[in-house]
Amino acid sequence: MKKALSLTVALALSAGLLAGCSGTSSEPGSGSSEKRVVNVCSWGEYIDESLIQEFEEQTGIKVNYQTVPSNEELYSILSMGGANYDVVVPSDYMISQLIEEGMLAELNYDNIPNFSLIDDRFKNLSYDPENKYTVPYAWGTLGIIYNTTMVDGPITSWDAMFDTGYADQVLMINNSRDALGIVLMDLGYSVNTDSADELQAAFDRLAAAKADGVYQAFVMDEVFDKMESGEAAIAAYYAGDYLSMRENNPDLAYAVPEEGSNWFVDAMCVLKDAENKDEAEEWINFISSTDASLKNMDYIWYASPNREALEQYPAYYEETYGEPLDEELYEIMAAPQSVLDKCEAYLVRPAETRTLYNDLWTQLSI
Repeated sequence: MKKALSLTVALALSAGLLAGCSGTSSEPGSGSSEKRVVNVCSWGEYIDESLIQEFEEQTGIKVNYQTVPSNEELYSILSMGGANYDVVVPSDYMISQLIEEGMLAELNYDNIPNFSLIDDRFKNLSYDPENKYTVPYAWGTLGIIYNTTMVDGPITSWDAMFDTGYADQVLMINNSRDALGIVLMDLGYSVNTDSADELQAAFDRLAAAKADGVYQAFVMDEVFDKMESGEAAIAAYYAGDYLSMRENNPDLAYAVPEEGSNWFVDAMCVLKDAENKDEAEEWINFISSTDASLKNMDYIWYASPNREALEQYPAYYEETYGEPLDEELYEIMAAPQSVLDKCEAYLVRPAETRTLYNDLWTQLSI
């Protein structure tokens, strides 16, 4: 099986890339005003770092690469004007909000010919129905990761996330849309509800489980170490990250619960005030190529929207590692339509619903 970089090594590499993150395409008096740069912000453990070096060597463009832990934190940074990012990689519902608030630039697709390689099912989606602002980067599902040696049997329901029998052994995801969405799904409600009563019921159940000591912690990237080391038994997290964790702990399993789940698309966008728009579009085009998509899939374990990469990955894997790709694992990475049919995508909610989410999340006092 392939060996991805450990979280520690990946974070160290990311830290090294951050060293020059304040650079721009023109810095008077710096002696490097001709240096082309692109400032990229994405999620942790979400790129094969060798692609950064490859892009820099091909184009001469310096990549300053940063990470944030959640869509909500990214939005907070952007709304306060505290960043000089050119490219960001939000999830679908957050993209809708950024478009709504006028934060994204329309792309010049003449500079992104590899957009033609994106499978049609990932185009014209609800968050960008006219394909003006985005190029899909990766997609996947939210589910339950569990340690088979620490639970009573296969987990098939979101109920496990609220089970006092696993007190102090459960990791809840640390963002409001996913955490409350998990409860909404378990209660049989839509993840896109605007009902104050339904959201309050979801909050009450989540708060009760927290008060009962079910949750060891609310986590984002910390989930890797905790699940790989056997420090916790159950976590809600994303399919691609499960596949990375499984390389370090084969006792882990993954399930899309019977009540359904969220399927998501993360996409590359350029901010309206980006200083390096041409370089940003070069970056997006490079990452969207079939070669880059195959390498990235192999590293991050998330499915690419590039149709050639999706078709070629099993053969790429076998050629690279000398063994067939486990079909069951590939269906976790690139979920079949039968799984997606029981999942919902998050849609951006009206301002009053977003305010309610924020108020309820604040009440949890995490």
